[in-house]
Amino acid sequence: MAKTRTLPPAEIEAVWRLRHASNPRSLSAALPATTYARMALAARRHPQFVLPVPRAGQGAEMHFLQWTFPARDTAAVLFTRLAEYKLRGEWAAPHTTLSMHLELVEDKGLVLAQGAVVEDRGVSVEDGRWLLMCLQKFYGAFEGEGNERRQVLLRQFTDGDANFEVQKLLDEAERVG
Repeated sequence: MAKTRTLPPAEIEAVWRLRHASNPRSLSAALPATTYARMALAARRHPQFVLPVPRAGQGAEMHFLQWTFPARDTAAVLFTRLAEYKLRGEWAAPHTTLSMHLELVEDKGLVLAQGAVVEDRGVSVEDGRWLLMCLQKFYGAFEGEGNERRQVLLRQFTDGDANFEVQKLLDEAERVG
């Protein structure tokens, strides 16, 4: 960390991406602290949600996500197929994980994220990237058009609201892509 703190944010991001580039199942990103702060606020309100992965000619496959905050400087997101989560509950094995490291927030304004798509779990790296992109969109990483619709879906899901409609979720996810 000491050497990392001497670098400007753009170089830290480049080094971070290069560090993970050799693993074809790896997912990595560098987020501005303000973006992460919006996402974490929404995540604490809505620690669980569902996201669709479109399947050509077959509709979509639903995935369950869970946010955790295991340490002061770490947040994690676990993705599991919804069907497996319904079957196994908290013992369902995630197919994709993402850890966000907050050690550089104060002095660099940067959150480093790294994760992986588990091999032989029937989820491609492209699916993992899609889920991460939807995660960012639904959890408010990007302001603007559609943000209110996505916030309503999060709130309805969290509250167990009977007005939560999977079709609206699918429509919104398609707009995201």
